[in-house]
Amino acid sequence: MSETAPSPSSETSGPPGGLPLWTPSPKTLLILAAVLLAVVLATFWTFLSAQFRFALRYPADWGHTLIIPGIAASFVWMRRKELLAEPFRPAWTGLPILAAGVGLYILCTFGPGAFALHHNARGFAFGISLFGLCLLLFGWRAMRHLWFPIAYVVAFGQTVTDRILNVVTFRLQDISARGAEIVLNLIGIDTDRAGNTLTVWRDGMPHPLNVAEACSGMRMLLAFLALGVAIAYTGLKQPWQRVALVLLGVPVAVAVNVLRVVSLGMLSMVDSNLISGEFHNFVGLVWLVPALMIFLGIMWILRRMVVEEPIAAGKAES
Repeated sequence: MSETAPSPSSETSGPPGGLPLWTPSPKTLLILAAVLLAVVLATFWTFLSAQFRFALRYPADWGHTLIIPGIAASFVWMRRKELLAEPFRPAWTGLPILAAGVGLYILCTFGPGAFALHHNARGFAFGISLFGLCLLLFGWRAMRHLWFPIAYVVAFGQTVTDRILNVVTFRLQDISARGAEIVLNLIGIDTDRAGNTLTVWRDGMPHPLNVAEACSGMRMLLAFLALGVAIAYTGLKQPWQRVALVLLGVPVAVAVNVLRVVSLGMLSMVDSNLISGEFHNFVGLVWLVPALMIFLGIMWILRRMVVEEPIAAGKAES
């Protein structure tokens, strides 16, 4: 009895009832990416255009959201070899997830009540839709590498509405005001605090500084967390190292924001115009530089805490 050799097509057709495997060429991937980008822009234009306007209108608070998609794309590029190591196996389970995301987006855009025009609800629906679309096209194996970039965009690539920010903003204002008062008095600058308002004294003249206007630190905290997550994902290997770096981003952001308020308090003694407007935004951007250095220093310490033992020559030969 002769054996029939399997046909070449059967090796890439996938399991019975499943979608076929496929390994696209780089040119095909570029074309597919361009088509997907056009479809996503058209479908979610209301959310994406609103987010773009928010970032341009408030660059000191939400300007970082403009670079989040680029950072997420770099995550995908870093994992390109793993993504293309095996053929993609599109999954039908992505279709109901995609439909649920689009349905929620329509509800949040045109629906009644609390859902209507809620920016973060639409952003969440956008994330669900993007996950479902990628799952439908590339399958579960690819999603092991794609889920994190998608989550990164959803978590840090959108403006957080005031109704959510206000939950923690007041507490951060209080911490920033108390911390700045302590630091200013320690360096010899007479400072009083009444609630979230600091009064810096110079030659008997009061110079008030409202910490709410100087930034509570919530938006800076979000930017620092986005930075910390990116550094942890690209620069650290162990999961505990990544978690530690991200968690340490919270006290780093709070401490840097206290120093930011201290610098604004010192500037208020020179000219009250220096603590408002464009210069105020510039001061916030300047403090991002030492924050980055602190993150890199923490990452260096975490790396030094793990000693990778070299593989013995005899063991490697075996």
